[in-house]
Amino acid sequence: MYTISQYGNMYMNKARINAYARALRQVITPNSIVLDIGAGTGIFALLACRYGARRVYAIEREDAINLAREMAAANGYSDRFACIQSLSTKVALPERVDAIISDLSGMLPLFGQHIPAIIDARDRFLAPGGVLIARQDHLRASIVEAPDCYRKLTQPWKNLFGLNLSAGWPLVANTLRSLTSKRLKLLTPPSNLAVLDYRTIADSNMDTQLVWSMHQTGTGHGVAVWFDRIVADGIKISNEPGAPKAVSTSDIYGQAFFPGPIPLNWSRVTGFFFE
Repeated sequence: MYTISQYGNMYMNKARINAYARALRQVITPNSIVLDIGAGTGIFALLACRYGARRVYAIEREDAINLAREMAAANGYSDRFACIQSLSTKVALPERVDAIISDLSGMLPLFGQHIPAIIDARDRFLAPGGVLIARQDHLRASIVEAPDCYRKLTQPWKNLFGLNLSAGWPLVANTLRSLTSKRLKLLTPPSNLAVLDYRTIADSNMDTQLVWSMHQTGTGHGVAVWFDRIVADGIKISNEPGAPKAVSTSDIYGQAFFPGPIPLNWSRVTGFFFE
């Protein structure tokens, strides 16, 4: 659950907001019916109204939907803006829609009920020939050197007041973390983890394996995973470390980080396997 201030921070990421706005401009017509799932404070639904959609449904389970309702009224959209506080999987709409827009993934599209929610909305609500925004996520992964993040994770499990707390570290090392450190170095070329095509995806389960080869020396602290997102034709965003500012969403998403149990010195290791 996000605070209202956090939604505001998301507004300020120009790459994200501009990408979704451009995608809506591509498809909205005066006859369009639009559905925004996981609408939050409703910024995308409001943009759909601004661009001329005939009817917009905004579905959000949290109380942020009340702010969306207020802002719709403030902009004169109340007559074509329907706010529904619920999970989209529990909602029945009176009509099919021409476009479904969503950004439910957070820092990694595999989280939570993101994929099942999109599958359900696509199959139950999208009219023939309708469009999904976003369209695809390409998951990428690399071994990274991230000393600041790794130190922050390991420090609590060292000696404290003379106590040996090391038994906690193996549990932390097997827990996904957010990687936001500026001191981050990719030690391997990014590998393709998966392609999630929301127009056809039918299952949220994924089974894959990756093999990396060393191209430079350094200390591998774990695996970073991110997405390259195709929002619509010719429109992309990414939370890849070091992505150009025009497409980067790293300041709001960071990257997913799987810390290793021990740092790996890549002056000696020539390959790494991840499953």
